[in-house]
Amino acid sequence: MKKVILAPNPYRDSQFHTVLEAQRILAEVGIEARICLPFEVDRSFQLPREVTLYRMDRELPGAEMLICFGGDGTILHVSKAATRAGVPILGVNNGTMGFMAELECTELEKLRCIAADRYQLDRRMMLDCLVYRGRDIIAHELSLNDIVITKGAVARVIDLRVACDDTQVMSCNGDGVIVATPTGSTAYNLSAGGPIVEPEAKAMVITPICTHNLISHSIVISDRRTVTVTMPKTIRRTAYLSADGGRAVSMQPGDVAVIRKSHLQTALVRLSDRSFYDAVNTKFTSSR
Repeated sequence: MKKVILAPNPYRDSQFHTVLEAQRILAEVGIEARICLPFEVDRSFQLPREVTLYRMDRELPGAEMLICFGGDGTILHVSKAATRAGVPILGVNNGTMGFMAELECTELEKLRCIAADRYQLDRRMMLDCLVYRGRDIIAHELSLNDIVITKGAVARVIDLRVACDDTQVMSCNGDGVIVATPTGSTAYNLSAGGPIVEPEAKAMVITPICTHNLISHSIVISDRRTVTVTMPKTIRRTAYLSADGGRAVSMQPGDVAVIRKSHLQTALVRLSDRSFYDAVNTKFTSSR
């Protein structure tokens, strides 16, 4: 391996101490590591002047790996661009949970394994979502974790119809609905009472959010299904769709979100044999 990208979240490490240490370690084993911001920062935020920053869109095409420093949100943010470029992601936890990260920020010496190609790729399913208004496509979203349709901040309920392959399976009268991948099953889906699904499972999870129905359960479906979420035309409400917690897409009465398994897969780098259940026990059940 000759070249990797280091993508730090400056709000987690304002002086870039962690990413600069990683750059030094990689240089010692002959790997060029260029630092790129994973997202734009506020103009008032002071970045370290002595650090050379490169543009992510220019560096990704020639990179062999992207090492992401931050929490799960930072990994999710870079996953779309990295996946489209065919670049695997190694997560280093500089946040709070860091469930998707392979390393903690205190384990940077393990980055030396990259030079010897001692790592594996864990390929994760993604979701592709099209939002229709009549015959027009008003949004096209890609997600690694989930597609969430909610009522927004206003204290009111929305009514959504959820179907699998044109057969209605759920009516959600409440705060909204989550359609999650196995990767996303441990995120918002879990907080909303949905099940944990191991990453290797070929499935999607549909979980209603704070529904007013006394009998309300998640549904685990095949990844071959097409999920449609419809806002009935008779409902005078606005809903908001987001992919992996990103920008909100406004959905009006009559709009339809069509969600399918994407042909793209995010590749996460694994340096150890730590199992998914080890991570669950460490992050969710151990005292922190």
